[in-house]
Amino acid sequence: MRQEYLTVKSISGPLFYVQKTKDISYGEIAQIKLPSEELRLGQVLEVNKDVVLLQLFAGTSGANLNNSRVKFLGEGLKLPVSEDIQGRIFDGMGNPIDDAGQVIADKKLDIDGRPINPYSRSYPEEFIQTGISAIDAMNTLVRGQKLPIFSGSGLPHNRIAAQIARQAKVKGGKDDFCVIFAAMGITFEEAQYFISDFRKTGAIERAVLYLNLADDPAIERLATPKIALTAAEYLAFEKDYHVVVIMTNMTNYAEALREVSAARKEIPGRRGYPGYMYTDLATIYERAGKIKGKKGSITQIPILTMPNDDKTHPIPDLTGYITEGQIIVSRELEHNGIYPPVDVLPSLSRLKQKGIGEGKTREDHSAVTSQLFAAYAKGKQAKELAVILGEAALSDVDKKFSAFADKYEKEYVSQEEYEGRSIEESLDLAWELLKMLPKEELKRVKEEQIKKYMK
Repeated sequence: MRQEYLTVKSISGPLFYVQKTKDISYGEIAQIKLPSEELRLGQVLEVNKDVVLLQLFAGTSGANLNNSRVKFLGEGLKLPVSEDIQGRIFDGMGNPIDDAGQVIADKKLDIDGRPINPYSRSYPEEFIQTGISAIDAMNTLVRGQKLPIFSGSGLPHNRIAAQIARQAKVKGGKDDFCVIFAAMGITFEEAQYFISDFRKTGAIERAVLYLNLADDPAIERLATPKIALTAAEYLAFEKDYHVVVIMTNMTNYAEALREVSAARKEIPGRRGYPGYMYTDLATIYERAGKIKGKKGSITQIPILTMPNDDKTHPIPDLTGYITEGQIIVSRELEHNGIYPPVDVLPSLSRLKQKGIGEGKTREDHSAVTSQLFAAYAKGKQAKELAVILGEAALSDVDKKFSAFADKYEKEYVSQEEYEGRSIEESLDLAWELLKMLPKEELKRVKEEQIKKYMK
């Protein structure tokens, strides 16, 4: 029987310092019995000789130094998993909140999984269709990729996240696809929006939801993405599912990391965030990918709000280093009534070329989207020139590119929230828009492609 300790030395925020301990391991789970007899769980953050630093998942309210009992359980935090987690809704710690009972587990897995060994990785190269033209055609998502969405406060990133969760699929795939949705620090209203949207559209049947609310202890927020990724690893690498993990909002996760770091009195780094934030984020993002010899895969779409829309803020800055591109949500497009307001010019998918082309999407994909990108950029330039010099200063060709930019935003980037376009529809629409421009300006597409698709 494991020993109970009555030697709590001090309490600071969500942290317990327990002294005179013996044979305790880093990451071990502890059970804390408060004076009220309430039981709470905590995790070992630090072991220094006989003094242990614990973080409590549900906060330290009601605890005191004299009557709080601590029992170490000899193992890390584990998540019960089985295929039956699909269609279920859990809180941020993996406890069911959908009144459907406990999960009958095939096994219990430690949530502190390891990033995939680089030698074991298989290169991402299969297209995933989200149904959103600005992503599928222009900044293609590839199976096994980690492609974050950079947004701002008040922008519709939650609606975009729900739309991707509803519509995402492996082209040609049927029953081996699922979405794991991890929400951190969201409001009760946002949680209800996701739950009702998933249920209304039927997406809940192939989804698993982990919801950490804003009024939940911040310390729980640090466990939520790890729990979601543990479930994803089980479904992907043991049950051969293609899993898309959507995590919103990574900014809330980083704020919780800073809060715990401050409680531990650690020396802060940039803007008060701990110096190890890069490493911590990497341990999450690097759990995406494909493994040689395994049919399943994990594709990540982390969503984060940039404080003050600042791309150089530590959270988007570090995320950009670790991941393979970014989708930028534009405040200007949102003000102009464009949904989804994806700004394709600064957006980037570094693995796009690996997931498109004949046999994957269509043989004209690379050329036509390159032409779209160039024409849109030229159209935006023409519009800026018109603001400075006036419309009369534009040449006839510049005016056509300016009109093209407007139509591109309104008819190509913009689409209905419940409209899922196939990649073929997105590419056909691209050719339709290019009809606005003189053929001699179409320098990035081949003559035979023009004859075949520009009818």
